[in-house]
Amino acid sequence: MDTQQNTALTRALAEVPGPLPTSGVIHIAIPHTDRFTVVGNHLAQHPDLSCTAVGIAVRIQSLPQGIEIGIKALAARCREGEKRIATALRELEAFGYLQRVRDRLPSGRVITRTVFCNQPTALLRPRRPAAPQHPAAPAPRPAPAGAPAEVPTSAPTRAQAPTSAPAPAPTSPPEPDTPAPPHVPPPPFLAAHPAPLFVPLVPPPTAPKPPPAPLPRPDELTPELDRAATAFLSDLRRHTPQLTLSEHDVRQLVPGVAAWLERAAHPDAIRRALTTDLPHPLRHPAKLLKHRLTALLPPPLPGSQDLAVPARPRITVTPFQTCDDCDRAFRSPTPGHCRDCREHRARRGEATRTAA
Repeated sequence: MDTQQNTALTRALAEVPGPLPTSGVIHIAIPHTDRFTVVGNHLAQHPDLSCTAVGIAVRIQSLPQGIEIGIKALAARCREGEKRIATALRELEAFGYLQRVRDRLPSGRVITRTVFCNQPTALLRPRRPAAPQHPAAPAPRPAPAGAPAEVPTSAPTRAQAPTSAPAPAPTSPPEPDTPAPPHVPPPPFLAAHPAPLFVPLVPPPTAPKPPPAPLPRPDELTPELDRAATAFLSDLRRHTPQLTLSEHDVRQLVPGVAAWLERAAHPDAIRRALTTDLPHPLRHPAKLLKHRLTALLPPPLPGSQDLAVPARPRITVTPFQTCDDCDRAFRSPTPGHCRDCREHRARRGEATRTAA
C-alpha cells in the first residue's frame, strides 16, 4: 500500500508543469468534476478575516439555498463552538459577505432573510443591461433513410447529378446563434432595495482611527506638584518591577500624574489604578501608563456648594376659616363669610335696592 501511494505521488509530481520549487507548498491541481464550490481569492486570502471566518464562509457558500445557517445550526454541522461561530459571522457581516435583510411578504408578515454574497464588492459596481435575446433558427429535420437531402433555400440551385453518380454529401446548415440566457428578475427583497445591501455597519480594521486623547495636564504645574509626580513615577519600580521607566519617560508622564494629584487623588489610589491587571508580557510600560492616566482620570472633587441640598420652594397654605353666618369651614386668608353666604347676601341687597 505504501509503495502504491508513493508511486502515485511521484507520478503526480512528475506531471506538475515547470520545475518544482525547493521550498514551500507544491500544488497538485486535479480538476473537479462534481461536488465542488468556486471560492475567490479575495475571501480565501482576506487579510483581515480570521481563518475561522474564512472556513465558515466557505461552508456557507457550499450549502444549497434555503439551508438554515444560524449559530446553532452551524454549531451542529461544525466542530467549532457557538462563540467562535458567532464571532466569525460578525466578521463576515462587517465585511459585507453576510447580510440580514427585512422583507415584507404579500400576506403582510415581516421576515428576516439571511443573504450571503460571494463577491460583496461586485454589488457596488453598476450592473450591465441584459443582452437582447435572439430567436434561435429552427433546426433542420433529419432526412429519412433513402430520401434525398434537403437543400437550403439560400443555396444556389444545382443541376441534378446522373442517377448512376453518387449523391453529393449534404451541406451542413450554419450553426444558429447561441441564445442569450433568459433574464431572471431579481428576488422581491432585492428589487425593493436598489441601494447596495452589503454596507458594513462596523468600520473595517483598516479604517483610519481617531487620534489618541492627549495626556491630561494640571491647571498650573507648580514645583511642588512636579516634585511629587516625579517621585511617584520613579518609585513605581519598587512596587512593580515591570514599570521601570527611563528618565525621559518620567518627564513625559509627570503632567499626567500632576493632574491626578491636583484633583486630590491619593498616591495609593493612583498606584492601584496604574498597576492593577497588567498585561503579560508588558512591552511598553510608558504607553500603558499614558493610556491609564488619560482614560481613568477622576473628575475634580465637588465643592461644598455643589454638595449642598437645594432648598425646596415654600408652599403657602391658605388656612381654614369659619363662616359667621352658617358656621361652614372654608379656606380664606381672613375671617368672613363663605361663598354661598356672600352670594346670598349680594342677592338680598340687590332685591332691597330694587324694592326701594
